[in-house]
Amino acid sequence: MTDLFTPYQLKGLTLKNRVVLPPMCQYSVEKKDGIATEWHYVHYVSRAVGGAGLIIIEMTDIEPDGRTTDFDLGLRSDEQIPPLARIVEAAHQYGAKVGIQIAHAGRKAEDAAVPVAPSAIPFNAQSKTPKALSTDEIKQLVEKFRLAVRRAVKAGFDTIEIHGAHGYLIHQFQSPYTNHRTDEYGKDLPKFGREVIQAVKSELPGNMPLILRISAKEYVEGGYGIKESIAFSKEYQKAGVDIFHVSSGGEGPIGGDGKPGTHAGYQLPLAREIKEALNVPVIAVGKLEEPQLANAVIGNEEADLVAVGRGQLRNPYWTLEAAVKLNKKTNIPVQYAYGFPRM
Repeated sequence: MTDLFTPYQLKGLTLKNRVVLPPMCQYSVEKKDGIATEWHYVHYVSRAVGGAGLIIIEMTDIEPDGRTTDFDLGLRSDEQIPPLARIVEAAHQYGAKVGIQIAHAGRKAEDAAVPVAPSAIPFNAQSKTPKALSTDEIKQLVEKFRLAVRRAVKAGFDTIEIHGAHGYLIHQFQSPYTNHRTDEYGKDLPKFGREVIQAVKSELPGNMPLILRISAKEYVEGGYGIKESIAFSKEYQKAGVDIFHVSSGGEGPIGGDGKPGTHAGYQLPLAREIKEALNVPVIAVGKLEEPQLANAVIGNEEADLVAVGRGQLRNPYWTLEAAVKLNKKTNIPVQYAYGFPRM
């Protein structure tokens, strides 16, 4: 019977368990140069020591004005490759595989002098009004996504995640709430996302799976729901996405079609519907840090992988602790053996 500690394989990616550290921004690039620091090294490698099967490094931006803040990571130049490669190499020593989330913040770029977006609609009343991208500028951004992924492959990552959720640029294009264009990118809302996916796939080795994070439901007045997200996800699947990382919201002030849940596993129904509609692997995320619940998600085949974010922020060794609580075998570092029961 499949459980949280059953290995998982898709294409050339083989994971020792189903636990994922999802991308969570650390805002720790003190020099504002996009280069990973010692903090990033310790943060990610400690989760590898702690037993996570897949670590996805935080939102990493394709250009300076694509950063949520000036303290974000970047992969817009070759000098940003070696520190990331060092993290990957170290994490591999402890049996973890490593991905990286490539992104552009669009209108949510807080520190950009003038953010960019599909349309000149600010995120909220306190946000800067973004500049609506020209068609040529959109094409240039597709190319920047491609080049960032080329650098990620050079750094040795095992998989790539494209950020199409939480109100960032790809999400902004696919939503009628934020995309009021009248050109080809307004008449065909998933067009930008498809082009990014196709460009990225051209840089990936054939055996490397591509992950796309989506918001499967919006929480604004007039926002899209699961029916619409299934439709655009099918297009993204055809363009080359292998795994969907299913989240929700982030596109604007909450209101309209309900609110995000506060209960454990509140996004699971969304992940399950995407999985069933597309017959595709999914990563479930959102208040899944209770080991029995995370284990049940896998055992009940609601998702293929489980992302535990806040739980691993609190405890780098969450995965090892989960193995103890679930009475499952996992590799305990010999240096920590006295801290755990014999397994």
